[in-house]
Amino acid sequence: MCGRFAMTSPPEATRRFFGYLEQPNFPPRYNIAPTQPVPIVRGRFDAAHRLVRHFDLVRWGFLPPFVKDPRHFPLIINARAETLLEKPSFAAAFRRRRCLFLADAFYEWRRETGSPRGGARPYLFRRADGEPLALAGIWESWSGPNGEELDTACVITTAANGSTAAIHDRLPAIIEREAIEAWLCPDEATTEAALRQLRPPANDALDFFVIGPQINKAANDYKEVQEPAGAAPLPRASEPQDGPAQQLLF
Repeated sequence: MCGRFAMTSPPEATRRFFGYLEQPNFPPRYNIAPTQPVPIVRGRFDAAHRLVRHFDLVRWGFLPPFVKDPRHFPLIINARAETLLEKPSFAAAFRRRRCLFLADAFYEWRRETGSPRGGARPYLFRRADGEPLALAGIWESWSGPNGEELDTACVITTAANGSTAAIHDRLPAIIEREAIEAWLCPDEATTEAALRQLRPPANDALDFFVIGPQINKAANDYKEVQEPAGAAPLPRASEPQDGPAQQLLF
């Protein structure tokens, strides 16, 4: 499950990593929350049928085409990799409208034993090699009954790996740099290849550490929310866990 993330890398660094043509026009964000505009890269074929990548801003909160009134539809910020092709809400988008969320960190919460009211401790996750994160996603253009149009997207999640399972049982799916071209291709023939990319990262792929509770409030969008905080040692992956962490959405 991924309910918050950050994008603070310089524009030239993200442009170089993701390989798109436009210069991204997105200020540093340390606490991006659902329903806010989020930066994504998506692929389109040009007139010569060459795949080109584009930077766009969309709403984080996926709306399937059949939705009549978003006010009466659950906010979808994540989609499980295991059931993408089984659910009508996601199947068509996964076959033809895959995207990448631009990020350099994301946050997960670990429920603490004995904490009141289901309290949880936040952790920051980032790539161990310092590169940006290409978070797998799907997007959809929603059209309302009165002519409204809104581009929306959600993050695809997969099972946690052995290193992170003590904190949360889900992780955002991370697409490796060499797989970006195939992932963004809107040709349905690439569906199975794309599905194979949705697996937990290697156990040493991510660094993570405890941060303070300021991240819990979406209005706290400043670099101090990423500062480490003291914490007790985590149990090993083989040890019993406290139970599944609280999920915001599926």
